[in-house]
Amino acid sequence: MVSKGATGVGLHLDFSEIDLSQTVSVIEHDLEVWKEFFLIGLCILEKELSMTRKVEFFDTSLRDGEQTPGVNFSIKEKVAIAKQLEKWGISVIEAGFPAASPDSFAAVQEIAKVITKASVTGLARSVKSDIDACYEALKDAKHPQIHVFIATSPIHREFKLKKSKEEILEAVKEHVSYARSKFDIVEFSPEDATRTELDFLFQVVQTAVDAGATYINIPDTVGFTTPEEFANIFDYLVANVTSDHKVVFGVHCHDDLGMATANSLTAIKHGAGRVQGTINGIGERAGNVALEEVAVALEIRQDYYQVETDIVLNETINTSELVSRFSGIPVPKNKAVVGGNAFSHESGIHQDGVLKNPLTYEIITPELVGVKSNSLPLGKLSGRHAFVEKLKELALDFAESEINDLFAKFKVLADKKNEVTDADIRALIAGTTVENPEGFHFDDLQLTTNDDHTITADVQLVNGDGETVSCVAEGKGSVEAIFNAIDQFFNQSVQLLSYNIEAVTDGIDSQARVLVAVENTDTDTIFNSSGIDFDVLKASAIAYIHANTFVQKENAGEIGHQVSYRDLPANN
Repeated sequence: MVSKGATGVGLHLDFSEIDLSQTVSVIEHDLEVWKEFFLIGLCILEKELSMTRKVEFFDTSLRDGEQTPGVNFSIKEKVAIAKQLEKWGISVIEAGFPAASPDSFAAVQEIAKVITKASVTGLARSVKSDIDACYEALKDAKHPQIHVFIATSPIHREFKLKKSKEEILEAVKEHVSYARSKFDIVEFSPEDATRTELDFLFQVVQTAVDAGATYINIPDTVGFTTPEEFANIFDYLVANVTSDHKVVFGVHCHDDLGMATANSLTAIKHGAGRVQGTINGIGERAGNVALEEVAVALEIRQDYYQVETDIVLNETINTSELVSRFSGIPVPKNKAVVGGNAFSHESGIHQDGVLKNPLTYEIITPELVGVKSNSLPLGKLSGRHAFVEKLKELALDFAESEINDLFAKFKVLADKKNEVTDADIRALIAGTTVENPEGFHFDDLQLTTNDDHTITADVQLVNGDGETVSCVAEGKGSVEAIFNAIDQFFNQSVQLLSYNIEAVTDGIDSQARVLVAVENTDTDTIFNSSGIDFDVLKASAIAYIHANTFVQKENAGEIGHQVSYRDLPANN
């Protein structure tokens, strides 16, 4: 064979003496070597990717969190919380349980209309009408999802559902498939998973995946499991569940035994790519895992967990305070991450170390979660512009129409305090009036001590037209007299369940925040409410008026009775 080289000179090539079998053998050997290199490269790439895998945050404050006794968010409050959750970086907002009531349906619908980045999901039992309700409520959502569940543990199968294992598996297949026909993203939860036999739990999960579930959530519904046990569950499921499509495992923990955060973090370490929880850990019984604790733990211990999130940590305080305000549940002073004492040091040794280097005793800086330690306070000479700029600096939500009223309240407060701190400003916003159906709200009060040492309270309420109503009553003490006077105005069946006072800031000139819980004895509904004022007795009056207003609205049909999925019949 004659060929021309690069120089154009003719070359004579003779292949007759070449052993082709040996050549093929060499080529095959080289291919094996390159294949080995390729596989090693894939392993390295997979390891690198695993070090930076993304964990989604799924917030259920508006659904599971609202099951806290006394928590009854209005639709307006739910929308405000949802917007802040999106700002905080939440991936999925569980807006409610649409099939529970018209109010729940409307809340999910309104949230779906305003959220643009996060996904909005609704809860559904393994019941087709529940799934249909989710579909209708989420029609306007830009990124709709659905969360379908059924209980799987022996105790739930026997006493609640009265179904066999085979019937549970059939229900999972039927309803996950039905949900998948209406939603691209379907999350499935085997309720009470941690008390379910592991082999049956695997069968349930595999059935859900085969039916089209894209997310599998493993809930510790009653806060029963331990980190070691949870690790075994996730290791087993991740290793054994097979699928022809991408499946992400998630976790949902309750805090009955105080292990919700530890269990959630363990699940993430062992493969969970989504974590469910609530802000401040609100929820029924001992509550849910506090998402802010999980978020900060993943940030501080990134060396160990090796995951990333979309959470904007410096929005943490604003998110926590908003949920606390609307839920009427104060954040404990010693609460991790967002508690008032989270960055305080009493010990002289600790104080000395922090002054020399904050890292000696502070693994979390206040600034990380949005507490500005060097923020300049306002005073009595601060003008309207400085006040509005402070509201913007603190990222507080307010309408232009509210500025004049808020600024007037600020000036009253500034006349009483030398310095108005960021905490005072947040409290000022938190003290927004809850108007009753007749438009009346707290105006003023006077107290008189009688000869027999009882107290007479004169409480005045005013409406938008300037009409004033005065109610007078006696009591053994100041608070009792004030509450008796307010009871005269509302004239409804209310029982006071709890009364608490806390200082907004340190010092003798601190504002007072009063929190009350009352029960509407006609419906057994509990309402939490708060009042904030420089005067603790006025704060008490405001809180009690707000609570009575919620009862009045429920009696008038403006607030629907809060319904949980546990209040409805078991899955069909």
